[in-house]
Amino acid sequence: IDFAGLEKLINYLIDGGIDYLVSLGTTGESATLSTEERKQVWAFTSDVVKGRVALVAGIGGNNTMEVAEQIKQFDIPGYDAILSASPHYNKPTQEGIYQHYKAIAQASKLPVILYNVPSRTRSHVSAETVVRLAHDFKNIIGIKEASGNFDHINQIMRDKPAEFLMISGDDPITLPMMALGAVGLISVTGNA
Repeated sequence: IDFAGLEKLINYLIDGGIDYLVSLGTTGESATLSTEERKQVWAFTSDVVKGRVALVAGIGGNNTMEVAEQIKQFDIPGYDAILSASPHYNKPTQEGIYQHYKAIAQASKLPVILYNVPSRTRSHVSAETVVRLAHDFKNIIGIKEASGNFDHINQIMRDKPAEFLMISGDDPITLPMMALGAVGLISVTGNA
């Protein structure tokens, strides 16, 4: 792990004015790291951030019980939320996606941000499933939405609880999403 490079990137992003940082989101090398390496990155990131911005840990996968257990065991101080992408490869039903996130919500001590990125996961979290999860679990606080489907986005915006956060997960459509009520962006190109 290039910790010197990671420290430079973290400080560069914070100095650039970000409000929060996602450590080990899905863009980058997170899928290639071992469990121990992920823990090292999360701990190092927390040490460098030192509370200057909110911190979100990316924890996901397609094995629901394994993801829930990782989240349950996550105990690195300094983190404010968990970001978890919908299960990849398995192509679960909407009920399967609901049960996946239910297990995550029940396992997490931290607030959870859903992540819908069907172009990467081949698994689309329907608006109905997002809204159901948002109403059923108070610790599911938002969604990083990267489907690019504005009918879907509008339906979530219309039916979600007032405090549920819609966050763009696709840099080029952030402005139109914010016009609909999204609160910001978890950037993909911000690391470029």
